[in-house]
Amino acid sequence: GQRLRARVLIGCDGKTSEVASRARIKRTGWRYGQTALVCAIAHEKPHDATAHQFFMPAGPLAILPLTEDRSSIVWTERQDEANRIQALDDANYLQELRPRFGDFLGDISLAGERFAYPLELSIAQKFVGDRVALVGDAAHAVHPIAGQGLNAGLKDIAALAEVVTDAHRRGEDIGRVDVLERYQQWRRFDTMTLAIATDAFNRLFSNDNSLLRAIRDIGLAATNSLPGLRRGFIREAAGLTGDLPRLAQGKPL
Repeated sequence: GQRLRARVLIGCDGKTSEVASRARIKRTGWRYGQTALVCAIAHEKPHDATAHQFFMPAGPLAILPLTEDRSSIVWTERQDEANRIQALDDANYLQELRPRFGDFLGDISLAGERFAYPLELSIAQKFVGDRVALVGDAAHAVHPIAGQGLNAGLKDIAALAEVVTDAHRRGEDIGRVDVLERYQQWRRFDTMTLAIATDAFNRLFSNDNSLLRAIRDIGLAATNSLPGLRRGFIREAAGLTGDLPRLAQGKPL
């Protein structure tokens, strides 16, 4: 095979990162006993570019708009139930989905392949090593309940690009550990905060405890009734808060 040489290797190969493994970077986390069923669906009515998320005892059902009259779903179920549903044929799969999905978008049909992803929290104990940096799920795989995994990965890339570019302009070796640690220091706190928040949200929303249900209903009602708080959540969900890299602000490096 072809052999390549570089000053730094960036691992963006998922939560089972071979780059992290070869760099002897260990991971911390746990499994949730949940599986995300993912597929694209077509529907009769337009989605008006609006995302929806329904919270059920087994886990959330997220409906995310795609092009035309199609949406992507991330449907979380307990692991055994998810395995049963995933093994069904397409017709029976849709039969299971329809009561959960509802009819607000009209009749639905599958618009592609079906996938199943076991859910877990998996955080690399460090994001950098000897001429190695991890980004995205290779650095931090979190529960998808808040839909923040992609935003976190994009922030990683923007932060690493800024650190490496600035170091190169100063004539530094971009693969040196002390240079790469600037990226780790920048992203570590934000990542750990996200991991704790998504873990807590999952425990709060993915159950049928009457007390917890009352607490979350009060919290959602308060958020909806306070415009300032609601705008803050929207900005957080859009990845527009915190110490943003220049690229994340739409600025050039």
